[in-house]
Amino acid sequence: MGFLGSLIGAGLGWWTMGPIGAIMGLVFGHLTEEQTSFVNGQRKGSSQQARSGFLATLLVLIAAVMKADGKVVRSELDYIKRSLNATFGEHEAQKALLMLRDILKQQIPVQEVVHQARVNINYSSKLQLLQLLFGLALADGHISREEIMMIKNIAVGLGISSDDYESVKAMFIKDASSAYKILEVDANASNEDIKKAYKKLALRYHPDKVAHLGDDIRQSAEEKIKKINEAYDQIKKERGIK
Repeated sequence: MGFLGSLIGAGLGWWTMGPIGAIMGLVFGHLTEEQTSFVNGQRKGSSQQARSGFLATLLVLIAAVMKADGKVVRSELDYIKRSLNATFGEHEAQKALLMLRDILKQQIPVQEVVHQARVNINYSSKLQLLQLLFGLALADGHISREEIMMIKNIAVGLGISSDDYESVKAMFIKDASSAYKILEVDANASNEDIKKAYKKLALRYHPDKVAHLGDDIRQSAEEKIKKINEAYDQIKKERGIK
């Protein structure tokens, strides 16, 4: 069973209830016979339910960020298409895009959706959501003030700490202190504190933390570790740390 099947299978995970369930229910009502054939009536395990909930939440929040500045531009849709193709394959990505098209037509109660996600998604998965949303917002090469505010409100609602928010943000919006922000340390921090911060983040963002969401999401999480390593290497080079 593919991506769409994981979303509309009758496992009745947490995401089928509340505001996310209401939005996805409206979308499912427009699915074609071929798409609804994925429903198999079998109960899913907790791992599959977690993945389904994560992906349903991601689609709804993607729509919220896309609509934040009052326009949906082609570059954003192209970015999403590329990301979904790389993650799920072209066939499943096309169906996911059809779902997103319908979600974009819905009124999204963002804070209610975020609250539902906060209760049901683990912290590592929330950080992964944040990273994906920043990537979307910068798809057109520019991130608007409205998009930043939307993503920040989502992060606060999800219970993501301000340090973690600034760390992820610094991966996409660069300035002179980005490397330090990524490692969540002050530019005046000692070499020892920087080493400790690096080890702590490497553990916190280890891809295994989101392995239960599937290999595709795990691979996406590896990009976070890559950026942490790059930031640490940059600081080591600047300071001459061995």
